[in-house]
Amino acid sequence: MEWRYRDTGVGWAEEIGTYGPLPRAVGVDTRSGAQLVTSADVRGADPGDGRISTPSDVRGPARPSEAVVRPSSALPPLAPDRGHPEPDWSEVVEHFREGLVVCDPDGVVRHLSPVAERLLPEVAQGRPLTAAGVPGLRSGGPGEFAHHGRRLRIRAMPLSGGRSCHYVEDVTESVTRADALLAERARSAFLAVVGEKLGNPLHPDRAAAAVVRLAVPTLAEVAVLVLAPRSGRARWWRASRADDEAAAVDSGVLSATALPPAIAEGLSGVEPHAVDWLVEQAVDAGWLPGLEASEVVARVLPLPGREAPAGALLVARRATRWYDEDDVELVRAFAARAGAALTTAVLYRDQAEVADTLQASLLPVEPITVAGVQWGTAYRPAQASLRIGGDFYGSHRLPDGGSVFFLGDVSGKGVEAAVFTGQLRQCLQALHRVESHPGRLLKLLNDALLETTQAHGQGRFATMVLGVVRPQRDGALTLTMAGGGHLPPLVLRASGEVEAVPLSGMLIGVVPDPRIGEVTVRLEPGETCLLYSDGVTEARGGRRGDEQFGHERLVHAVTGCHRVPAPALAERVEQVTCDWLAHGDHDDIAVLALRATGPGGRPPRHLHAVPAAGGPAEQRETRQ
Repeated sequence: MEWRYRDTGVGWAEEIGTYGPLPRAVGVDTRSGAQLVTSADVRGADPGDGRISTPSDVRGPARPSEAVVRPSSALPPLAPDRGHPEPDWSEVVEHFREGLVVCDPDGVVRHLSPVAERLLPEVAQGRPLTAAGVPGLRSGGPGEFAHHGRRLRIRAMPLSGGRSCHYVEDVTESVTRADALLAERARSAFLAVVGEKLGNPLHPDRAAAAVVRLAVPTLAEVAVLVLAPRSGRARWWRASRADDEAAAVDSGVLSATALPPAIAEGLSGVEPHAVDWLVEQAVDAGWLPGLEASEVVARVLPLPGREAPAGALLVARRATRWYDEDDVELVRAFAARAGAALTTAVLYRDQAEVADTLQASLLPVEPITVAGVQWGTAYRPAQASLRIGGDFYGSHRLPDGGSVFFLGDVSGKGVEAAVFTGQLRQCLQALHRVESHPGRLLKLLNDALLETTQAHGQGRFATMVLGVVRPQRDGALTLTMAGGGHLPPLVLRASGEVEAVPLSGMLIGVVPDPRIGEVTVRLEPGETCLLYSDGVTEARGGRRGDEQFGHERLVHAVTGCHRVPAPALAERVEQVTCDWLAHGDHDDIAVLALRATGPGGRPPRHLHAVPAAGGPAEQRETRQ
């Protein structure tokens, strides 16, 4: 059998047994001359009663030359099954998901499928479509509209002869699912922003302000956060928004006994459920300015903490936006993140307070005032942010009017070294009351350090110069110094000469009976003794960046400074060392200078280069 095709649209090929798009053509059996039915054969087959029908007759055989291409304007026929009558198109249409409303050229409804009857009960067959009074049917174009609690989508398609067909689809479920998906995405995006914003503040006040600012306007028009009370007082933060303006944040303090009952209940870890009286309490507390209790809805949620809630969150907005279950779940998720952020901030604050207290106790103590002695100090730890290190200095007054002074360096640097220096200073503070002779006092200190390091399994040691200064009647000073493996001091004579004190000895805290060197030096009025740590001489810098500052450069730096007051001399040594470093890494630097002022000398003035808390490392504190 031979087939020839022309463009004819959609039709049935019974010999093939399939239904689908065919070329717009006429299929002709060249042996029998039989011609297949085309869409042109059913043109104008509408009986006019509103039903869509198909012709039951098929034209007889025709010669191939008689095949004429005609435009398709109606539904194709359905070929009958073997032994069954030909199905009607109306039977097929009744099972479409979309409803069909077919109108004639005058807009009168001629066909209405069962789905369309259910979705559009106002539409009646034989009446104009516009008479149904359905707003979504008036425009004639595609669109969506709400109708009887459902969401309908309609589209109009023109048919032949000026007729039209309106396809109506119920998209309520798909729109609901899409809206739910968009809402969930919006909630996830909001919580992601909350997690990012609340991950930065490490101070409870800043974290609390960030919490209420983020809650407005997504969760509430007014948000109030009350932190857990401390010392009988509770801090609160409030964010409110008027119209499209940015949220304004303010704060205050309330006594723990003056907190609204709902907030107190939230701080105990319970989420209040009687939401009707929450608003009244918030209004009485003055947290909802310009809002009446009758027009506001509110919720209170505890913010989870480590052992107890970190605070309580009150969210309120106008009653036109009631808190449904999804909103409450979103507020709870927000409260969980806010509680974690506040807990972290409070923990950081507590640790910072402990660290500040310990740092203050580990910082070098300025020497006490002694008649005829002018002190000068400078201190720069290796880690400026810690403000503490392994170098130390100080002094203790003796009953005879003299003073025990010392400068030393423990092994290591940072926090562990600072803790070890604290132990060493405590030992000195106790032992100097028992023994004031420098050599014997240093040996007692050695025994105490050995006992401490062995008990803790540590291998730490220290170097130290420990001395006793006693004023003389002529204004001079007598310095008796003992050396424990430390760098020898320098003496700046009134003549301008710089002398190195021949002081030697063994490390402290290493062996039970170390060899301790001892020497006595006399300072005439105007002369200065300079003690320093190895952070000065071993500072690496210079042109190549790896050259040590060394003893010779130190002597050269202080030569000619014999008339300089002790505080200025200590600061100069620290400054020239830092200039040599050029802001590079360095060890702890400590300098102690004592100058004989003579009778009626100026009172001591202390300079020290410990960086101020929160300030740059270059800041220095000056006290007189």
